Amino acid sequence: MPRVAYRNADVDLMARMMRAEAEGEGKQGMLYVGNVIVNRLIANCTDFKNLRTINQVIYQVQGGNYSFEAVQKGNVFYQRAREAERRLAKQNLDYWRQHPAKFSLWYFNPSGECPPTWYDQPFTGQFKEHCFYEPSPGTCDSVYVGR
Repeated sequence: MPRVAYRNADVDLMARMMRAEAEGEGKQGMLYVGNVIVNRLIANCTDFKNLRTINQVIYQVQGGNYSFEAVQKGNVFYQRAREAERRLAKQNLDYWRQHPAKFSLWYFNPSGECPPTWYDQPFTGQFKEHCFYEPSPGTCDSVYVGR
C-alpha cells in the first residue's frame, strides 16, 4: 500500500521537483527531497495544514513565495519528467523513507555549516549540501505515522 494516494501526474510533478531541487546530489539526494514532499502531505500540521495532494504541496505559497524555490526560479522544474526520476518519485510515494529526511519537513542549502535548528526545528542530518530538519517534539506527531 502506498504511503499516500497519487496519480501518474503526481509522479511526474514530484519527479520534476526532485530533479530541480537535488539533481546535483544524485539519486540519494533526490530521494531525500522526495521524502520531504511526501512528509509534508502526510503531516497536516505547522506550515502544512490541509495539504491533500502532491500538487498542493509543490505549489504551496508561504510568506508570498513558493515553498520550493525551484517552482519560482528553476527552469529544470519546467522540463519534462525523465523516467529515472519518475522511478525515484514512485519509490518515495510507495515506501521509501530514510534518515536524515525520514521525518523531515524542511531542508535547505546553507552557505556554511548546517545550523543546529532552523526556525526552531531540530537538525536531523546533512546529505552533501542539504541540511534536513524535522518538527520539534510534540508539534507534528502525524509526520511519524507509519514509522
